[in-house]
Amino acid sequence: MILHHYPASPFAEKIRAILGFKQLNWQSVMIPSVMPKPDLMPLTGGYRKTPVLQIGADVYCDTALICDVLEHLAPTPSLYNHAPKGLVRSLAQWADTLLFPVAMAYNFQPQGAAQVMASFTPETVKVFAADRQAMRGGGARMHHAEGTGMYKSHLRRIASMLEGQTFLLGDQPCLADFSVYHSLWFTRVQVPSLAGIFDATPAVTAWADRMASFGHGQMTAITAEAALQTAKGATPQALGDDFFQDEHGIPLGSQVTIAAESFGTEPTAGELLAATRTRYTLRRQDDRVGTVHVHFPRMGFVMKKVDA
Repeated sequence: MILHHYPASPFAEKIRAILGFKQLNWQSVMIPSVMPKPDLMPLTGGYRKTPVLQIGADVYCDTALICDVLEHLAPTPSLYNHAPKGLVRSLAQWADTLLFPVAMAYNFQPQGAAQVMASFTPETVKVFAADRQAMRGGGARMHHAEGTGMYKSHLRRIASMLEGQTFLLGDQPCLADFSVYHSLWFTRVQVPSLAGIFDATPAVTAWADRMASFGHGQMTAITAEAALQTAKGATPQALGDDFFQDEHGIPLGSQVTIAAESFGTEPTAGELLAATRTRYTLRRQDDRVGTVHVHFPRMGFVMKKVDA
């Protein structure tokens, strides 16, 4: 398993924490936090968000799918335990799509932004700001005052979930815990000057300490070139039997693009190999990696046929 990530990425921290929870061995490739990402594009074909998981010549995009892959590879300890899977997934999606942007609006108020960018040059600050605006499609970022009020409300709800139990849905952590954790991790670790927002919810602080104690598993650093050579020397895994649920009228073998429906919508083009109940798979060719299969979750992504 090769994780393409960078240290300050909250979504990468979600996966690093799960790797720690499952005590897995993994390889680490550092990628830039902004475009261009010349050693990632041969693998993904356009998808630029962080992190990306590579296993041989199979490339998995978006943490929702990466979590499913890790659960399949290492089912014990489980990311679901005895909690209803639908409830776990729905709470995780709430955390990724609603809690996260609110937390980041709070984290990137002027005081927090100054802390995150303390080592940036003026030119790097401009590049970072332009990159994130492009990821938002030019849309405005939530004002930090709105983010602050909403973040406090979310923290109170999280504290309520923890009443009488160690983790959000019981005595063992589940996927929902890791999805909630990474946004709060950014506040606690990347902008600690703003961590006073947790003072009103000590149960949340204690829970976050428990989550942090899982660590990151056993990590070995490798170069980007080594990861690309690994892909080039591997053959993508065979697909399962249940590989087509047609909702678009687009047959397998068609040239299509897959893109996130919001935030970081750069498309990946390739041959449609599979459209299961839960994921899409494209076959791509690149001189630096040969043939790779790029996988996306169906939820949150849009498929379009490439016009001839």
